[in-house]
Amino acid sequence: MELDLGSLLHALIPTWNSVAVLGVYFGYLAIAGSILPGKVVSGVTLQDGSRLHYRCNGLLSLLLLVGLLGVGAQMEIVSATVISERGLELLSATFIFSVVVTMMLYVAGRLSKNKVSSLRPHVTGNLIEDWWFGIQLNPQFFSIDLKFFFVRAGMMGWLFINLSVLAKSIQNGTLNQSMILYQSFCTLYILDYFFYEEYMTSTWDIIAERLGFMLVFGDLVWIPFTFSIQGWWLLRNNVELTTAAVIANCFVFLLGYMVFRGANKQKHDFKKDPKAPIWGRAPRVIGGKLLASGYWGIARHCNYLGDLMLALSFSLPCGISSPVPYFYPIYLLILLIWRERRDEARCAEKYREVWAEYRQLVPWRILPYLY
Repeated sequence: MELDLGSLLHALIPTWNSVAVLGVYFGYLAIAGSILPGKVVSGVTLQDGSRLHYRCNGLLSLLLLVGLLGVGAQMEIVSATVISERGLELLSATFIFSVVVTMMLYVAGRLSKNKVSSLRPHVTGNLIEDWWFGIQLNPQFFSIDLKFFFVRAGMMGWLFINLSVLAKSIQNGTLNQSMILYQSFCTLYILDYFFYEEYMTSTWDIIAERLGFMLVFGDLVWIPFTFSIQGWWLLRNNVELTTAAVIANCFVFLLGYMVFRGANKQKHDFKKDPKAPIWGRAPRVIGGKLLASGYWGIARHCNYLGDLMLALSFSLPCGISSPVPYFYPIYLLILLIWRERRDEARCAEKYREVWAEYRQLVPWRILPYLY
């Protein structure tokens, strides 16, 4: 046990190689995000009437980086398995980076005198709360919106961890149907995220959450390193699935995707054009503010149901012999119930009687007839 613990602690110590990997990665994203072409999307109107603008070129940035790394691997300039071989030290290096960044954000926020809504400091006086939740809504670094940048880095990081695990599986000669299913589902989900990247600009994290340790750690550490647990587990465990299990897994993924993407698209389209038809009909709107048609007429947080089904589909290729690969869907269930409660409280305060009417019309929170 002492040897194992010692080896684990040694593997967690960042090296200059891991620092260099992170530096090159963040540097590429900063440059590519600034110069590559992409649709410029206006964010929601903030309290002072201002709007931020986002260059949604994440998909092009991702595909270009995958291509560059592929060429580099073929020329033996970079190793396709570097992340899978240095996963723990990259984890600790990213964690340290997250702590340092949030300390800098805290100091910058406390010193800021800016009156613009996106940069106005919100100081509670509680050190832990201000550090955890952040002080500024949309802090920037050399005109880069850090909140948008970090979530992009985390989602891409998740894919690159998976691809490195896949390369290691091929190198080891252990690639099987379960790994292919897991990799396929995650890759489709991440590519879809960047294809619809503009939808991210209207999510609660972007429009309402301040940038503190909660979001920075969540984006840079939690998303890429915990959402990929199934891949790491499959790398060390051989799982053989029946044909029925494969079909059922695909069904869960497709149904989850339909609900998740459909609900988010309906909400995004409604915010852009409140009269846009939903499922071929004029939308039902409560109090001129709340959409009560389509998926949003079935459950008040129906997008969470799709998200949970997708998370489950990422874990099902691992079989049921261990609870470890199910960490992500279990965690997500707890998170989304907590978040749904926060959403309910905020909406009740913001919309008052309109929200009460919506709750009466749509009584189900996430899963119709159950919750």
